[in-house]
Amino acid sequence: MLNKLVKTVALSAMLATTALAAQAADFKIRATANSNENDEDYDGLVVFKNYVEAASNGAIEVELFIGTQLCSNGAECLQGVADGSIDVYISTSGGASGLFPYVQVLDLPYLMADDRIAEHVLSGDFTRKMRAMALEDSGDAIRLMTIGNTGGWRNFANTKRRIAEPTDMEGLKIRTVVADLPQELVKALGGSPTPIPWPELFTSFQTGVVEGSKNGITDIMGMKFPDAGLQYVTLDGHAYMGALWWMSNQTFMEMPEDMRRVVVDGFYALQQATFASPKRKSIQAYEDFVAGGGDLYVPTPEQKAAFKTAAAPVYDWFKGNVTRGDEIFTALTDAVAAAEADVNAARDADLN
Repeated sequence: MLNKLVKTVALSAMLATTALAAQAADFKIRATANSNENDEDYDGLVVFKNYVEAASNGAIEVELFIGTQLCSNGAECLQGVADGSIDVYISTSGGASGLFPYVQVLDLPYLMADDRIAEHVLSGDFTRKMRAMALEDSGDAIRLMTIGNTGGWRNFANTKRRIAEPTDMEGLKIRTVVADLPQELVKALGGSPTPIPWPELFTSFQTGVVEGSKNGITDIMGMKFPDAGLQYVTLDGHAYMGALWWMSNQTFMEMPEDMRRVVVDGFYALQQATFASPKRKSIQAYEDFVAGGGDLYVPTPEQKAAFKTAAAPVYDWFKGNVTRGDEIFTALTDAVAAAEADVNAARDADLN
């Protein structure tokens, strides 16, 4: 009898809490990522949901839609953000470049030296500058909330040989997306850019349609590319894999200031989670690559400088051919210089 009473009271309390939570949710955020639950994007969204719902005391409910339930590609998803059918969406720079071409500045090679510099840059005024540009160009419809990471750093990988110098790229058929910037980079380094859809890449390695790619190690191992012959990875770290987190500006601005503050802090927590997640996941991925016979090469400082010199024409191409390219390039390089000064001063202070 006592056990039955306890169970009844517990069930009543649970139902009351559920009803209260439903009544307390004054705002609902529909967030989507075209990925899966093994991805850094999902890790970030889980942290965001947990923080926002708790910090708002249930006033904000966050619904997660992982995969293509709400939309299937960058253009479609950003349109959903613009018209309010989607509240939060994460894209790569390539996924947003059709609407905001200047976000491809994140794909420019060899501008940010390491995680500490990249994280400093993306946590400051550079992101606010890009936010202002996106709001202006979208008619105040699409708001950039933060920039995190999705997969670590892009490195060159191939099926043929170790790439230690830019000359080693000569003639290699390197898979790129359709966008111009990555194709210009591959051409500048002597390779042959070959646009291939992501789902076709495994077979393309097997058949020799392409011989290389520019990916993070978690993508390489997650897609089992070594089984298709990809056996050489060069850790040149030419681009930080930025993740752009967009939000309906109307949804955001219609919230009272205290709730907007919760959302902003939620995106900060999300950003920190996506900064950390690839670092952990890449450890096992690198170990598995080497254990499977893969050749993992770290360029010397001199070799990395040679890659940067060879890629330099891409900077001028970007500034001259991408809408507002010069403006955002200056913003990024200024932010990098400031970050290097701050981080190096902190490093020096910590050495003493």
